[in-house]
Amino acid sequence: QVQLVESGGGLVQAGESLRLSCAASGSTDGVITIGWYRQAAGAAAGDQREMVALIRASQYTVYGDSVKGRFTISRGNDKNTVYLQMNSLKPEDTAVYYCYFRSFETHTTYWGQGTQVTVSS
Repeated sequence: QVQLVESGGGLVQAGESLRLSCAASGSTDGVITIGWYRQAAGAAAGDQREMVALIRASQYTVYGDSVKGRFTISRGNDKNTVYLQMNSLKPEDTAVYYCYFRSFETHTTYWGQGTQVTVSS
């Protein structure tokens, strides 16, 4: 089992920055994919969450097209914390941001509870 706890969301104005954190605990060893997805308010229940940024196979970073050049994903020194530095925020970045964890060995996916990011114009 893996537990994910997000923090750092909030309300900011367009152009400002925020940093999200996700602390993973439990069975976090091995090759993993960890990162962030988001879902905008008002999205239909069946809508897929949008991939924001991931660290795949414990080393390769990938970003969604809408955040490239503005957001940066990184891992803490302990490897169990992942950060999302969000710069030049836009109103369309407003969403609930979910931490994502998937184990290569067990093929199991875990989600955090989500943290709200609101960007006012």
